Amino acid sequence: MQDDKITIANSGSFVLATKVKDYFLLIKFTLSFMVVFSTAVSFLIAPNETIYVRSKIISVLLLFIGGMLITGSANAINQVIEKDTDAIMKRTANRPVASGRMSSTEASAFAVITGVIGLFMYAYWFNYQSALISLFSLLLYGFVYTPLKKVNSIAVLVGAIPGALPCLIGWVAATDDVFGIGALGGWILFGIQFLWQFPHFWAIAWLAHQDYTTAGFKLLPGDKGPTKFTALQTIIYSAMMIPFGMLPYFAGMIDTGTRGIVCTGILFFCNLWMVFVSVLLFINMDVKSARRVMFSSYFYLMIVLLALFVAKV
Repeated sequence: MQDDKITIANSGSFVLATKVKDYFLLIKFTLSFMVVFSTAVSFLIAPNETIYVRSKIISVLLLFIGGMLITGSANAINQVIEKDTDAIMKRTANRPVASGRMSSTEASAFAVITGVIGLFMYAYWFNYQSALISLFSLLLYGFVYTPLKKVNSIAVLVGAIPGALPCLIGWVAATDDVFGIGALGGWILFGIQFLWQFPHFWAIAWLAHQDYTTAGFKLLPGDKGPTKFTALQTIIYSAMMIPFGMLPYFAGMIDTGTRGIVCTGILFFCNLWMVFVSVLLFINMDVKSARRVMFSSYFYLMIVLLALFVAKV
């Protein structure tokens, strides 16, 4: 009898752990974390924001929680719409909706609840502007970018907009300014992350090309798969990131002294590195080079945003 009770308790714990794991998969936790990282750091880069004040730490936590809820909602919508497509791809077949472990109704209800709560948090604790931009980003990602992936490779351009908006959202949450002079820094951060997404995403699409082709996704700039044209586009967008990396210094977002000069040097080096690894992809045309571009892009974003935070005015 005692063993039966232990077995039942263990079974209940296992079911709960499995359900929690499925929700982590539903929101794509790692991806969501990266997105909200951009929001939080951009919030801190904005003028008069600092993490060293207790109230600001609370603000960052609220911003982070709200952002995770909104981003998780968008990713849940994505998985509901793409459940059949996910089921035939190796890398996504184990997702909860695609595998049948979670119903579309449950995932949709989760998306609505988390999205509404996250948007309310932004509107109540920060401002309506950040909430409205977040809503626009959620809808654009979930209901435009997601179905467009099967239609045309322009989906990458469309998807780059909600992918870059977290930077603007963080800045607006701190400044209440969307189109005024005070919003310039937010739009510069948006531009940096917007351009960054092309080499980043094309490297991923290069690595997952077989899966994407099976699913009918059109995510590379050429219609013949990973080609020299794709690699060339990666170089072009990486090169466009170089002048954008200079803008924070000349726009007065960062210190004009030693800190700002060092920060600008870091950004310049990171941008040159992205061009370099993209050129290697063009020369070698192999999976190893594509993987190098992908991992370099992950480190690029983290280093650039943290450098701008350290050197902020």
